[in-house]
Amino acid sequence: MIEITPTISIEDGEFEEQFVRSPGPGGQKVNKTASAVQLRFDARHSKALSNAVFLRLKSLAGQRMTNDGVVVITANQFRTQDQNRKDARDRLISLIAEAAKPPKHRRATKPSKGEKQRRMETKGRRSVVKKARGAVGRDD
Repeated sequence: MIEITPTISIEDGEFEEQFVRSPGPGGQKVNKTASAVQLRFDARHSKALSNAVFLRLKSLAGQRMTNDGVVVITANQFRTQDQNRKDARDRLISLIAEAAKPPKHRRATKPSKGEKQRRMETKGRRSVVKKARGAVGRDD
């Protein structure tokens, strides 16, 4: 069981890890070992996630989430399976933890009278500068 927040924890059976061959340099060993990890987490059918958390996760995951609601994380940064497995799990945990944070509500504010006045004065000064530039006349 992986605890993400005090209210959200994921069972080990809710995600699956598949080992695939890692791209990039590595010599002869790279053709024989599958050190990259492809972690799949079915977020849509997970009992640990509420609908609101799932929707925020969907927007945060972007292309890492399939149309079926499965988050796919591929980790191939390290040369060993264990390090890549830990990296993939850490990335999944941080993604879900970020989605679990409710968004802050923006409070609408109005500019003060002084701010409006200063803005209009600045606009007036810029207007005078631009009018002074004018078109250049032709002298024949």
